[in-house]
Amino acid sequence: MSSEEFDVRGVHDHALEHAAEHGADTLPGRVAVLSAVLATLGALMTFAGGDTQAKAQLFKNTASITKTKANDEWNYYQAKGVKHNLAQFGADTATRADRIQAYKSEAERYRKEQAEIKATADKLEEQVKIWEEKSDEQMHLHHRWAVGATAMQIAIALSAIVLLSRKTWLLYGVGLVALTGLAFGAMALAGI
Repeated sequence: MSSEEFDVRGVHDHALEHAAEHGADTLPGRVAVLSAVLATLGALMTFAGGDTQAKAQLFKNTASITKTKANDEWNYYQAKGVKHNLAQFGADTATRADRIQAYKSEAERYRKEQAEIKATADKLEEQVKIWEEKSDEQMHLHHRWAVGATAMQIAIALSAIVLLSRKTWLLYGVGLVALTGLAFGAMALAGI
């Protein structure tokens, strides 16, 4: 005998035939598919939320590093200011003309160096503001993604309640919460 002559039937085949003969209850299948879609969207939102949170932290770290560099420049600026003042004091108290001129020359050099250092420090301070703004923007988007993902999780939990209670009217609640999550995800995606 060949294997084609035997009809091997499994539990799944029996369940499908039974459902077809007695009017299948499609609610569990539909809710399962809905839950799978919601879980997928929630996972994508969670991933995007984690990505924006990581970017926000990176930008904040860059702002901190840049702020430290700016502080170093301001310290350097102050040191040059002290040297300028000492050179100016030397010029004011010197009695020989050649020493007076040497001190004035040093004082002028320190004043010019201070101006260059100040320009660098001011530029770094501006960069700090830019990095902090970028960090704040990313955290705002992170919160949008987090709310969207949380709404998807709530919708999935409501789907389980629908299955357990057999109250199909709760599907409206599932849809409302899922749409809220999608709205927050769309706002995050749009950068709003």
